[in-house]
Amino acid sequence: MKGFPDLPPIWFAGFCLAAWLLARELPLVLAFGPVFWGLGLVLIAGGAGLIVWSALWFQAKRTTIEPHHAPRVLITEGPFRFSRNPIYLGLVAMLTGYVLWLGALSAALLPGLFISVLTLRFIQPEEERLIETFGLEARRYMQTTGRWL
Repeated sequence: MKGFPDLPPIWFAGFCLAAWLLARELPLVLAFGPVFWGLGLVLIAGGAGLIVWSALWFQAKRTTIEPHHAPRVLITEGPFRFSRNPIYLGLVAMLTGYVLWLGALSAALLPGLFISVLTLRFIQPEEERLIETFGLEARRYMQTTGRWL
């Protein structure tokens, strides 16, 4: 993956493109309707709001938001009280909302696959870096706060 910008928003965009292509070319069943469109829009808006709220905490704490860089501060306030990964949770909510809005059964497994990619490529290495950097404080935080919720 040399030269590939390995960032969660790039992966998110790729999964959205895959959802769109599946819905367009291989929908299997168009099973959803207005209720799911509305729920999809709520998830998209809620996920975007969660991402913005989380990003504001990174800015307030003056630490990096980029997943491959070492943090200077362990953020445990704001949305980080409920989830160790609220930005990733927001991205998953947005993708799930988009899949619901598209209404194609063929795209329904993509949010689960996206969770796996986020966990393996970003979350596990970040957790290791947090433990290396903050030690016992990070371990306590991880024991009391869920990875997703």
